[in-house]
Amino acid sequence: MNKDAAKTARNDTGAAPVIVDLRDRVSSMSDDQLASLNANAQRLKDAGSTVQRNAASTLLPASAAELAERRAKKVASAPAKKAAAAKKKKVAAAAEPAPEPDEEEES
Repeated sequence: MNKDAAKTARNDTGAAPVIVDLRDRVSSMSDDQLASLNANAQRLKDAGSTVQRNAASTLLPASAAELAERRAKKVASAPAKKAAAAKKKKVAAAAEPAPEPDEEEES
């Protein structure tokens, strides 16, 4: 919103524009929205205006913490498929009989 539009909105409604703190919304965002927000904050922290760099710097810890928490929950709730498959292979290998020696080698 540019300054003229903000001034007009303030005069028409009697209220100033509302600035929303995205840190409050981080926990209610979907995984895709949160990943996008985090990527944009990283980009703005490095290449944004002074205001954008400051805003990104305050937003990054909250978004990174939420991403890490969600990843940890996914890992904890994921079934251990690889471990079960490895156990099956070991059991199958132990159940197979040992190969018999060739008759020619005995002679």
